[in-house]
Amino acid sequence: MTDLALLDPDGTVRYTELAPAPGYSKPRSPLTSRVAYAAAHVVPKPFADNTPGQPADIDWDATLAFRHHVWSWGLGVADAMDTAQRNMGLDAAATRELISRSAAEARSVNGQLVVGVNTDHVDDEVISIDAVIDAYKEQLHFTEDAGAGVVLMASRHLAKAATSADDYVRVYREVLAAASTPVTLHWLGKAFDPSLETYFGSADFDASSATVIEVMEQNADKIRGIKMSLLDAASEVSVRRRLPGSATMFTGDDFNYVGLIAGDEVGYSDALLGAFAALAPSASAAIQALDAGNADEYTRILGPTEAVSRQIFAAPTFYYKSGVAFMSWLNGHQKAFSMVGGLHSARSLPHLSEILRLANDAGALERPELASARWHSLLTLNGIDV
Repeated sequence: MTDLALLDPDGTVRYTELAPAPGYSKPRSPLTSRVAYAAAHVVPKPFADNTPGQPADIDWDATLAFRHHVWSWGLGVADAMDTAQRNMGLDAAATRELISRSAAEARSVNGQLVVGVNTDHVDDEVISIDAVIDAYKEQLHFTEDAGAGVVLMASRHLAKAATSADDYVRVYREVLAAASTPVTLHWLGKAFDPSLETYFGSADFDASSATVIEVMEQNADKIRGIKMSLLDAASEVSVRRRLPGSATMFTGDDFNYVGLIAGDEVGYSDALLGAFAALAPSASAAIQALDAGNADEYTRILGPTEAVSRQIFAAPTFYYKSGVAFMSWLNGHQKAFSMVGGLHSARSLPHLSEILRLANDAGALERPELASARWHSLLTLNGIDV
């Protein structure tokens, strides 16, 4: 088997054995034990002016093919979320086109699709509470008209405009009242976006979680569930045990998803994870094991991937998108390691090397020889002899 060159932070090159492809099989029927969405990224045209501040120029064929890859493994796609570089390179026009195109592709294969609804098409940094509500509704109606399910994302505008928890209760009540089908809320932690540290009215978890539960109880018929991305397993379990009615917890915890999805004696979390975009075959194979009643096999498959995810989502966490695109490139889902806004430069070569090492150990390289060749070419391009 081919040796795989790895790059240490001090520039030292060392070698490890390239592991074989894991050989997972795609499911022959829908996954049943857990609902799992992969938050998908976008692929730019590598020759386009996807530099910081420029409108995103998307390779739609590659971007949509990646969504079909996710669906083929029995997972749903969560689109136009943070992983697609919203607020970090994906502009409002490209976001709308992404939603429309993904919704059409989902219908063509009966794939599960939810997309992010936010207020980020508004250019003004500070707007009123009423304007926040109107902005949310505008995107909500566009998304519903496209035929996609809704994830009501955390709004930077709301974080700036709100003066109390009551403002959040009001905004969500009025926006949810306008929804034609139940939506999923999204609680995004400060590691992903520091401007959201006091979202839901406080930096204190107990106070904010009380507001979340209040919103969900008051609007139970309009809420499918909530995606929590606080990177704190205990906090997620705490909210999960207080969810009203039939509401679902979708883990967005890319550090601790293995145990959260497995669950405990009280319940479990479904999944809506950026990590699953990088690890779709492993995620599918693990849930197939749960479907078969084999919890040990679930842990054997998915357990090692958590180290990969922790490296991808290492601080500063909001640059995790670079790791998702890197894995996509290694696995042959895009021709170049490039991102809108030039974000592929946000991680160092040693950081990427560690992602590769862990992915190799976890059986997460779908085409190991291709991954090795592409990585070695990137090292050579950067003047590193392998």
